[in-house]
Amino acid sequence: MKKQTQPTTPKVNLDDLLNIAKRADGVLSGVRSSMLAPELRKRPPLFSANQVGEFCGIDAAGMQYRIRKGELPAASDLEPGKKRKMFTLADTRLWTQKFRKKYFRPEGVSGIVIAAANFKGGVSKTTTAVTLAQGLSLRGHKVLVIDMDPQGSTSNLFGLLNADIDDDQTLLPLCYGSEISVDYAIQQTYWDGIDVIPASLSLYSAEFALPARQKDSASFEFWNVLKYGVDTARQSYDVIIIDTPPALSYLTINALLAADGLIMPIPPSTLDFTSSTQFWNLFNQLANSLVKMQGKTKDFDFVNVLLSRVDSNDTSSTVVREWISAAYGDIVLPVEIPKTSVTSAASAEFGTVYDANVAEINPRTYRRAFDAYERFVELIEGQLQVAWQRQLNELDSESDMGAQ
Repeated sequence: MKKQTQPTTPKVNLDDLLNIAKRADGVLSGVRSSMLAPELRKRPPLFSANQVGEFCGIDAAGMQYRIRKGELPAASDLEPGKKRKMFTLADTRLWTQKFRKKYFRPEGVSGIVIAAANFKGGVSKTTTAVTLAQGLSLRGHKVLVIDMDPQGSTSNLFGLLNADIDDDQTLLPLCYGSEISVDYAIQQTYWDGIDVIPASLSLYSAEFALPARQKDSASFEFWNVLKYGVDTARQSYDVIIIDTPPALSYLTINALLAADGLIMPIPPSTLDFTSSTQFWNLFNQLANSLVKMQGKTKDFDFVNVLLSRVDSNDTSSTVVREWISAAYGDIVLPVEIPKTSVTSAASAEFGTVYDANVAEINPRTYRRAFDAYERFVELIEGQLQVAWQRQLNELDSESDMGAQ
């Protein structure tokens, strides 16, 4: 008879898992308290005169001239013990609102809804959504960010944790039908110019609530709940950015069909590229069954593929980048977001490249990441202007038809 050996580790039961969860929550709470000290709230970044000038499109000499004129807030001694004067985020936005008016949403048109989507996790979807929101706000736009991922990563980047968020602060009441507009859930953030609708784990209940409502009412369109829910918000915000779950869920479907523009971040790896092709196939099947079969259509102002987490030292990614370019053609944005220590460090501190303290980072590494995101934001802002002009043209056409 074979001699039995004594197990070296005990089994793990449900109580053990509960204790693990409690311990993990405790550690996270401690990390958050340390990162967000002293007021448990994220603090907005500060900007140099050169940075403000870049956002405004003004050179150094032009900035100094305008500062001397005193038309707008000047830099202040916001960093004790340091010689360099800095601009607050709010003052930076005053500058961009003054000098970038031609880029703003024209009167009479609605805000544009953008969804960042990908079925696969770990592709920088959340970082893409948040940095786009921050970059657009720095250019003077008013932005609403909607976190539709129950994991709440976007909410975390704004300093909000699952445990701090009540169900009625998420989209859950909208999904259950007790609210018809998202306005009830909008809250301010530490970042001037950006409001947020947070998410929590309870948002998973929407995956049961929406089909249940469809079952009870044949005329109910579960896929258009968010589309109608953001109608009033479109009038208050220039841009509404949605971070979607990494799955083809009822929430994701709502986000995609509410959106005017889609952005899919794809790292140049074989698995990520393969997953992206499945995304488009499944989305087209759904769009056909939910929209076309009802005799309707769905148009997007723009659809973009963004190469993200690009490692310049990974030679194998070159081939995959060629695949992505061949597959998606001109919807691939002409910019690549590099995988750098700057973005990794910022994420570890509940932030992005725009939150980073420039003085504590290698300037060259920071510049590489910052310039890439700035170019990305610039490209999206250009597409927003085209979309707004399209709305104006449609309004003019309707006006001409009404006059005839």
